[in-house]
Amino acid sequence: MTSETQSRVTLYDSEELEAVIAAMARRAAASISGVDHVAVIGIRRRGAPLADRLCTHLSSTHGLPPPLRIDLDIKRYADDLSLLFPQTRLTEDPQQARIDLRGHSVVLVDDVLYTGHSLLTAVEHLQHREPACIHVAVLADRCVARLPVHADIVGVALQVAPDDIVECRVPPFEPVFGIDLLRKGSAAAHRV
Repeated sequence: MTSETQSRVTLYDSEELEAVIAAMARRAAASISGVDHVAVIGIRRRGAPLADRLCTHLSSTHGLPPPLRIDLDIKRYADDLSLLFPQTRLTEDPQQARIDLRGHSVVLVDDVLYTGHSLLTAVEHLQHREPACIHVAVLADRCVARLPVHADIVGVALQVAPDDIVECRVPPFEPVFGIDLLRKGSAAAHRV
């Protein structure tokens, strides 16, 4: 009987990811240029602080007025199958749920696009609130979504083995900003 070893590899460190976030903000700014009503919506957990980082760049670097900030709580965690819920569950703060998004350009932010369940759930939920458009921004796209979902703004594209886990480390949940790969055996990760 053999036991599989698991190793952790840092794919992107804090300095590299600061440049990635700046590039994502540049693309987001181009997408919402000239729009009066913008909402940046983070998917908890790590999508929320990523949305905050994008908002900071949009205001400080691109001179845009601070956008409306909302968060959605979605549970599935498809990338780490040990945390997988049988169905994707979305909850929203009741006060934020009453905010009128009609006519807003929405930037929906998440950490990893894997199967697409979380993002599809969020997009379906938001479309009932009648925004003018929804742009999806993800820090890492695994390039294997199983549902008809794609990201308009991608920080990094990764091609990794199906049983590998992409972990985004995002303050305040982790002390250091980074993207790690947890892999079994000797499978290698490839940046795209």
